[in-house]
Amino acid sequence: MKVLSPQSFFDDNAVSEVLDEHDFNKEHYYTLWRWLVKNDGKFEDCPASLPKKMISILSKDFVPLTSVVEKTLTSADGTTTKLLVRLQDGSLVETVIMRYERRNNPALKRRSTVCISSQVGCKMACSFCATGTMGFGSHLTAGEIIEQLVHANRVEPIKNVVFMGMGEPLDNYAQVVTAVKSMIEQKKFNLGSGHVCVSTVGVIPRMRQLLKDIPGIRLALSLHAPTQELRCRIVPTAKAYPLDKLITVVDEYLEKGRVMIEYIVIGGVNAGVEQAHQLGHLLGGKDVIVNLIPYNPTETEEKFVPPSKEEISEFERILQQEYKLLTTVRRTMGQDIEGACGQLVIKNKQEQQPEEKKEKEVVDVEDLCTEPKKNTTEPVESSSGFWGSVYGFFWGVNK
Repeated sequence: MKVLSPQSFFDDNAVSEVLDEHDFNKEHYYTLWRWLVKNDGKFEDCPASLPKKMISILSKDFVPLTSVVEKTLTSADGTTTKLLVRLQDGSLVETVIMRYERRNNPALKRRSTVCISSQVGCKMACSFCATGTMGFGSHLTAGEIIEQLVHANRVEPIKNVVFMGMGEPLDNYAQVVTAVKSMIEQKKFNLGSGHVCVSTVGVIPRMRQLLKDIPGIRLALSLHAPTQELRCRIVPTAKAYPLDKLITVVDEYLEKGRVMIEYIVIGGVNAGVEQAHQLGHLLGGKDVIVNLIPYNPTETEEKFVPPSKEEISEFERILQQEYKLLTTVRRTMGQDIEGACGQLVIKNKQEQQPEEKKEKEVVDVEDLCTEPKKNTTEPVESSSGFWGSVYGFFWGVNK
């Protein structure tokens, strides 16, 4: 495991060892934690009420932040801000803040959600993904993961967190779980487990472990294909985790709460009527939301193309009307600031190494909180807001 020097104060396990060794009052630690989240300062700038001995000892091996925000880009419409974060070892990761007006009451303050990274690069090598072209660099420590939330909170208060940035979260399981526990702890960020969502391509053993370790956490499954054969083409790691066993785990999650199914729609690959019916048969009757994501061309070896609007419309119609599934079609946010996962890091590297290759309303995060209608010929209302659909579906009324 990567060890930072100095270490991040937000690495809970490392700091806890020091606190326990010296028998410091944990309440002082919580006070310092909250102060450092809100203030871009050093240990010596912290409130005078905190024990000087604790501050002195922590200062020897820890710093408030081990990472820095190297670049900040905000989309023209103001809905998206991307932070390019440089880690202690010089690696870059992306953190994205997404904003939503409250559709039912625009007068109320908008909500913000942050999408954070768990790895530098990724091992999963999904054929459509920009991050997958980078290869695997390293796992982020729990402190580096939390620091992304700290950076985002200094832009504006964050209500929800999704692990949908660079990397496969469940491939960095221990560090992600430690970070999530800090996010949901009442005396720290106090987000609540229902306000944190982890996305995975389907690492079955870790999915089951996560359900035990953090029972209330929300899950998003990157499915992308309705059959095992096709999924292996799009998601190479699918060979290790057969589709039937993956769906069994989804059913286990559905006993506790809802599940988001992410499906990137690629023209001529998985966007046809046949695939729509196959997906409907696979998921029909399950309390899931299917998020259809039109493919956005990236610099990958596969020469995939986006689906047509007609293909997306017919695909969604089949799922809604014939299989009574709740669906949403992703509205791309932050396209003008390299908003897709991994694009800004790749672009930044290309700028430094020039010889290498270089309408609809945004739905609020809690707008889809009502249960979808069942057993009706009327199609379930669809939203064009991808992130809005995730949060409204997950963070609405519990089952």
